[in-house]
Amino acid sequence: MPTLTLADLQAVTRTLLACGATIHELNCVRKHLSQIKGGQLAQWLYPATSINLILSDVVGDQLETIASGMTVPDESTFEEALQILQYYDVLDQLPPTVISVLREGAAGHLPETPTADNPIFKATHNLLLGSNHQSVVAAAEQAKQLGYHTLILSSQITGEAREVAKMFVGIAREIQQHDHPIPKPACVIAGGETTVTLRGHGKGGRNQELALSFVNELRQTPHGNDGIYFLSAATDGIDGLTDAAGAFAAQPVLEKSLALNLNPSHYLRNNDSYRFFQQTGFLLKTGATHTNVGDLHILIVN
Repeated sequence: MPTLTLADLQAVTRTLLACGATIHELNCVRKHLSQIKGGQLAQWLYPATSINLILSDVVGDQLETIASGMTVPDESTFEEALQILQYYDVLDQLPPTVISVLREGAAGHLPETPTADNPIFKATHNLLLGSNHQSVVAAAEQAKQLGYHTLILSSQITGEAREVAKMFVGIAREIQQHDHPIPKPACVIAGGETTVTLRGHGKGGRNQELALSFVNELRQTPHGNDGIYFLSAATDGIDGLTDAAGAFAAQPVLEKSLALNLNPSHYLRNNDSYRFFQQTGFLLKTGATHTNVGDLHILIVN
């Protein structure tokens, strides 16, 4: 088996994230480039009994996806990993060693990851300790204590960040105009993990892009946004390759951008959300929280 370097693995992750691959697709590929992912750590630990305490940063909390399922059976194959790379047309963008490993595996020259019928899993015990759902519930409880009518929308929000933002703006308008699905003052809370398809060469992360798209939607009705406030943030405090957890979106953000002659659409086209919010002053910087249970989206309508 060809030796893979850290740079090789980083190239795979970077390339697949840039083309909008889902976490499940990314994990399928990573499992077949690793000696511990996809249940292989359990294989190394066997015959010892292992108790594995797990925090979920994955939508839906599927154990086989969290940290690429190091102690969980895996039904995916080398062939499926290759098909993912072919689907996104990135074979020629990845290191030759990566392609070589996957092709050797698909040809049957390397062992597949262990499946559910493997006896190693009889000695493996996985316990889920924390999840996005738990963080959403905790946020909703805090909002109730602050006097808001509160709705948990979902802890499984996915899709293109800029499109998800439009949904949140639509909900804000519905509450603002019709007190539906909950009356004002309202707090709608959701979680999950969106994706960003890179079209430009800017700086940012999925939460900042979601917030920027929210601001851009507010721009369509510049005088009807009073009382609408939105935050999208990563629970680990790190959104994309930036020092921000996310960003705020509201009428004051729009007004500041107009005063600075900043066009949200321009920054959105270039995937440059960080620099937009850096200039307007509405980044959320918490520092690293040293845990990760996905993203939080909080919408307030007063």
